[in-house]
Amino acid sequence: MEDLQDFTEEKESNFDIKAEIFKYLAYWKWLFLGFLIGGSIAYLYNRYTIPEYRTEASLMVLSDSDSKNIAGALPSGGGSILSLEDNSLDNQIVTLKSKRLVKKVISELGQNISYFIEGNVITTEAYDDSPVLIKFISSDSVVNNSSLSLTVTPLSKDEFSILNESDDSKISYEYGQIVDVNSLKFTILPNPRLVKHELSRNKTVKILLRPLEDVTTEYIQKLEIGPKGKANEILLLSLTQEESKRSEDFLNNLMYQFNVDGVADKSQVALSTTQFIQNRLELITSELDSVEGGIADFKRDNSFMDVSSGAEKFITKSSEAESQIFELETQKLVINAVQELINEDNGYNLLPSNLGISDAGISGVISSYNSLILERNALLRTSTPQNPVVAAISEQLDSLKDNLKKNIRNTLSTLNLQLRGLNQKDAIAQNKFSSFPGMEKGMRGIERQQQIKEQLYLFLLQRREEAAIAFAVTSPVAKVIDPAYTFPTPVDPKPWLILVAGFAIGLILPLVILFITFMLDTKIHHKGDLASLIKNIPFIGEVPRVNESKNETIQLNDRSPLAESFRILRTNLAYLLKARNDNRGEIIYVTSTIKGEGKTFISYNLARTLASTKKKVVIIGADIRNPKLHRYLDLPMETRGLSDYLYDYDINPADIVSPSSDQDIKVDLILSGAIPPNPAELFMSNRMKDLLEYLSSKYDFVIVDTAPTMIVTDTLLISPLADTTIYVTRAGYTDKKLLDFPKDLKQQGKLKGLAIVLNDVDYSKFSYGAKYGYSYGYGYGYGADKESKLRRLFGRKSGKS
Repeated sequence: MEDLQDFTEEKESNFDIKAEIFKYLAYWKWLFLGFLIGGSIAYLYNRYTIPEYRTEASLMVLSDSDSKNIAGALPSGGGSILSLEDNSLDNQIVTLKSKRLVKKVISELGQNISYFIEGNVITTEAYDDSPVLIKFISSDSVVNNSSLSLTVTPLSKDEFSILNESDDSKISYEYGQIVDVNSLKFTILPNPRLVKHELSRNKTVKILLRPLEDVTTEYIQKLEIGPKGKANEILLLSLTQEESKRSEDFLNNLMYQFNVDGVADKSQVALSTTQFIQNRLELITSELDSVEGGIADFKRDNSFMDVSSGAEKFITKSSEAESQIFELETQKLVINAVQELINEDNGYNLLPSNLGISDAGISGVISSYNSLILERNALLRTSTPQNPVVAAISEQLDSLKDNLKKNIRNTLSTLNLQLRGLNQKDAIAQNKFSSFPGMEKGMRGIERQQQIKEQLYLFLLQRREEAAIAFAVTSPVAKVIDPAYTFPTPVDPKPWLILVAGFAIGLILPLVILFITFMLDTKIHHKGDLASLIKNIPFIGEVPRVNESKNETIQLNDRSPLAESFRILRTNLAYLLKARNDNRGEIIYVTSTIKGEGKTFISYNLARTLASTKKKVVIIGADIRNPKLHRYLDLPMETRGLSDYLYDYDINPADIVSPSSDQDIKVDLILSGAIPPNPAELFMSNRMKDLLEYLSSKYDFVIVDTAPTMIVTDTLLISPLADTTIYVTRAGYTDKKLLDFPKDLKQQGKLKGLAIVLNDVDYSKFSYGAKYGYSYGYGYGYGADKESKLRRLFGRKSGKS
């Protein structure tokens, strides 16, 4: 029979997915409760969480070619006055997110001041529909560096009260009255868009003033700027906040301020050039007046007359030389002016550009020099000259200035050489003119100076007009593609996602807890947990848990699940009992690993089950260290019993047998007796063997309730006297690690006829019985259909059927 049991267990799988599922479904109430709680929390989160909305705007950054096209109509290409090096898109993003620009926008919009309306559950921001508004009288420098928290409650159309949260003081004021709190002076005014009778006591407004630096840092962190799609010139600006109108105002104003700031940068070169030309015009005008006055004096003093046309040939040669001299002198004067400006400049100022200097090296260096100055000035707005980037640009400017000075000196040297050559050519022509009156020569010198000054004057006038026109038509640096707009769907929270996640977490969390509980649980709960043990040891039954309201003692004709389990146990036990020819009763030991596993409960009910078949049964309380059998009788614990018999040789077996008082199921008992000081020594005598031989000759079954095998050695001392040993394990109590102990006893042959019983199985946790055993239905058996529905519904008392 044991071989058949071993074969069956080897074929059976140790893991059953269906059983695992039903193990979790046994706690469906907790799973359903977690599901509801998770969904409820998610619903409340959606209901009372203020949503955040995403606001976006699109901005196109214009290139410098646009400004050149605008100024293309200028007489001599004056649009080049506004020419700057193209800034990359990354530089524009840095400028848009610069603290200087963001702080300017926040300060202009007053977004460092927030208004909140307190509700019953949550507090919402009232950006532009607050019942009251605060107007600060203190200076902006003080307000922007201060923090303040006030609670304003309108009391009537003329009065309100202020609760200062810093000192919990509450004072009433009239609208427009100056209030001084924490050295800040301000007035509270009703919102002009609201009618005065709309001011209600129920609309408490919380006013929060935060330092401008803190708000600026917060906005810079929230502000997202990047290229839009694959476009190289369009930027996408986005901001996510609870109040969408606040975000729209911020983005629109940020784009406006960025454009104004860029236009101002582009206008600096034109403005500097205009100022330089105006200074030179004032100087040339004074010189021209002096030359023209000299001509009038010379003619008046020398009675100057016209030269004869006979000298036309020499005059032509001299005129050609003079024309070239004029051009060189003009270049020299312009370059000398620039050189004077550079020598007088001890710092880093913009130089005039496009003044007609023919030397390409000087013009290129001036253009690069102006571009670096603009870049340096832009960086100085948000940093100091000690900034490594600023210092690097300063070194480049110094190098360019030195190169410019060298180029100017070289160019002047070249011009002087050319002038000397032309003067020599002119001198030759003049020598041929020796026959002309000396006063004619003097007159020509004066007229030549007049022409030079006059041409330079006209040239500067033209340039001044071009610079003025260019300054007036300065193009914007950016174009707003899409003003700020807010998406109607909130970014956070996402209601359906939160709701689904809440239900899912509410369901998963109990599953995780159950999984951890099952994983950390080292107790046995069902037959499947005994798989390693019952491969080699027969399993003869499992006993269900008995509720406290139920009778734990089997009665005659009992059809309860408990009685049915013991009938199955009795039937399986019969297959283990071997046929004998010695005409004596079966000696059955009932033991366990540790105390508390229910061996006395199993012993007593097994005895009653066997006795219900008209067999003579006696049960012995052999656990003399911790007697429990007396609980089932109305006898005191001190009643003479087994320990007295083992100790006192004058006592006969018949003297310690207590006849059964139950006439329906007769089971005789031998109680444990007084607790002795030396139980092991008593069991080592032959008195126990004599007792069992006597009882087996008188009874069909001798049930021995022994001591736990792991705690004491009493059971192992008398184990050879047994025919069959029922080893009791208890669901929810016996540790799985202890299952190796009965296995070792089996292998060592210390227990005879070993069989396993699982006690206290809670079938309410297992709806699926293929793995764990079968649940016993109420009222199963003959005659069950004759019971009334009411009796089957509410149960019946233990007793006769």
